[in-house]
Amino acid sequence: MKKIKYYYNANTLRYEKLETPLRVRLLRVFGFVAAALVTAGLISYFAFQFIGSPKEKVLAQQNKALRDNYDLLEDELKSVQQQMKELENRDNNVYRAIFEANPIPDSARAKELEVKQEIAKVERIKDYQLVSSITNTLTELKSRIAAQKKSYDEVEELVNNKEKLLAHTPAIQPVSNKDLNRIASGFGYRIDPVYKTTKFHAGLDFSAPQGTPIYATADGTVTTAGSTGNGYGNHVIINHGYGYETLYGHMVRVKANNGQAVKRGEVIGWVGSTGKSTGPHCHYEVHKYGEKIDPIYFFYNDLTPEQFDMLLKKAAASNQSFD
Repeated sequence: MKKIKYYYNANTLRYEKLETPLRVRLLRVFGFVAAALVTAGLISYFAFQFIGSPKEKVLAQQNKALRDNYDLLEDELKSVQQQMKELENRDNNVYRAIFEANPIPDSARAKELEVKQEIAKVERIKDYQLVSSITNTLTELKSRIAAQKKSYDEVEELVNNKEKLLAHTPAIQPVSNKDLNRIASGFGYRIDPVYKTTKFHAGLDFSAPQGTPIYATADGTVTTAGSTGNGYGNHVIINHGYGYETLYGHMVRVKANNGQAVKRGEVIGWVGSTGKSTGPHCHYEVHKYGEKIDPIYFFYNDLTPEQFDMLLKKAAASNQSFD
């Protein structure tokens, strides 16, 4: 029940009913609402300063989740990078070195400059971008590991075919040379017998009587047999696979035929002096992936260490070549 208020009217000398004007009542309501709003604003301001807004709480939770994900990704990244480093080191320094196989392309491997650029990039990006960047890096590293494992499969195949690899690697002298006196000129710059100028001699010259048998130094397939007008006269070229190729020049007669499969020690022709030659001899070359290399290092099957040392000294002598 509404409480009624009265006041004493001195003019009428009686108690009269107190009635509040509408304007006053509206002002009071407005004042109350304004005071409530100001109070609520102050409370909210001080509360958010110490407690935080709902939006800030959500953002804080998201930030914490991102940092947790970042820590996990960082740990995984370090683990994968370590695995990658071990795989690449073992592949380059052990497995492929043993089998003289071509290394895998280095384009997939990070270089110092690229690493520095990546670090600078990471320092500039925000947390959520960093997570995305690390995820992409992990994907790339996993692809590199997959490629490395494929390389190991190739190396494993080389291991399984080790006997075949050894059989196709030049390993004996092309002519019988038990007394080690048949090397007349070695690999390197020598005096040309015709022009009397210093020229690069890309093989070894084995002096021997005309008709001395010439042997294939490893298993392979004959790719050239005969004279092609290149100065080697009657000659034979054998492709041994695994990047190896050998050439036997100046034969008096060729026995092998184009496309013929030959075995190590098989007679492929006989010593002569055809082509650009000043006397009967066998000019012998070894090529590895198209590059001419010193054949002196491919006689390990028929020489003792002492004999090899003696042969090495004979081949190193600066003299005139036979061709």
